[in-house]
Amino acid sequence: MNKQSRKGLALHWKILLGMLAGLAGGVLLSFVPWGKDFSYNWIQPWGIIFVRMLKMIAVPLILASLVKGISDLKDIVQFKRIGLRTFGLYVFTTIMAISIGLVAVNTIKPGKRIKKETVERLVSQFSQSDKMQARVETALEQKQQPALQFLVDMVPDNVFAAMSNNRLMLQVIFFAVLLGLAIVLSPPHKVQTVKDFFDGFNEIILKIVDMIMLTAPYAVFALMAHLVVSTGADWNLMAGLLWYALTVVVGLALMIGVYALLVRLGARKNPLWFLRQLSPAQLLAFSTSSSAATLPVTMERVEEHVGVDKEVAGFVLPVGATVNMDGTSLYQAVAAVFIMQVLWPQGLGIENQLTIVLTALLASIGAAAVPGAGMVMLVIVLDALGFPSELLTAGLALIFAIDRPLDMLRTVINVTGDATVATVVARSVNKLHPPRPKEWDDFYPGRT
Repeated sequence: MNKQSRKGLALHWKILLGMLAGLAGGVLLSFVPWGKDFSYNWIQPWGIIFVRMLKMIAVPLILASLVKGISDLKDIVQFKRIGLRTFGLYVFTTIMAISIGLVAVNTIKPGKRIKKETVERLVSQFSQSDKMQARVETALEQKQQPALQFLVDMVPDNVFAAMSNNRLMLQVIFFAVLLGLAIVLSPPHKVQTVKDFFDGFNEIILKIVDMIMLTAPYAVFALMAHLVVSTGADWNLMAGLLWYALTVVVGLALMIGVYALLVRLGARKNPLWFLRQLSPAQLLAFSTSSSAATLPVTMERVEEHVGVDKEVAGFVLPVGATVNMDGTSLYQAVAAVFIMQVLWPQGLGIENQLTIVLTALLASIGAAAVPGAGMVMLVIVLDALGFPSELLTAGLALIFAIDRPLDMLRTVINVTGDATVATVVARSVNKLHPPRPKEWDDFYPGRT
């Protein structure tokens, strides 16, 4: 049986069908009294298992892929070019995202369209949330740290401890880069065994990713069904935030246009083809709301289906998953101005809007390893603007009701931005090759 005849329905269609089935199943379970308990006990665990498997493989994948990629380079100068272009493009796309967000929110003015009674309901319902209080405290602690603390946090004092915690991914990247460069600088005959080990280890890890992805449609069904059942959202309350949500969505859609332009001009690829190859990673990003959990799939799609060489994808994508948050940065700009439009309109001067660009850019790096980074970044931005501290919790309460669906959407943009930069950088250093997709059972006995 050849590969084409056993391929069947494309993976992104399977995942999309699973997502739609999950939405329908969640709605049906919402109408029965035992639906929430049934979802919690019998549906949600399958989604959690899938996300845990993806997170389980993230650190080994980064280590194997990055060490193999760098050790395949002929000289360190090549790696320097990749690094400089990566960070340059990440800064560019982040500034573009923040600027688009500011233009959208100042044009649509969602804060002027929300009723006073809706504001009062939102604040009274969510302002006492322990989660939001914790986000405010975490952000204020983050702000007290030295300006270069993010550089300190990149260097592990125990590499094995770093590998045991997905939030310390930058530390794993730092060690993997050093290890790969050391292999390049060592006599080839003495390190060939180590290089062969990482080559083989990388192939095994990628095969595990393929195996995990076989369960993706069912896992997405479980994640979406439980999300719908457990949300318990006040839809009337969310309707009051419709203009705010629309502003964020418009900004995110414009960012897709920016990526399409970069892919066309910088990588000489058809943007629609590019987005189609990336779609399974985008759908998983939407379902999990986690760039880190989606990282193994993003790497697999970019390397095998887009054609980015491993030495580029292995560096650009893990770094992007931790420090490049285009969707989140755009959301910071929209949310900050929206909150000021409602609670502190006197703070909407042009100097504050320029401050948002700089602060959101720095916060996207500084808050990378912090749990709930989106809310933490927003508090840092508002605090930098001089927003009254007594209104911080109320400001977060204003957007809390609709944060989850918007978080799902901005994670899609985060993942798309990382893949776009990886593709453009690969093209600029002649590391973009024809796609070579692999199936999980390519070498299974009896398969041809």
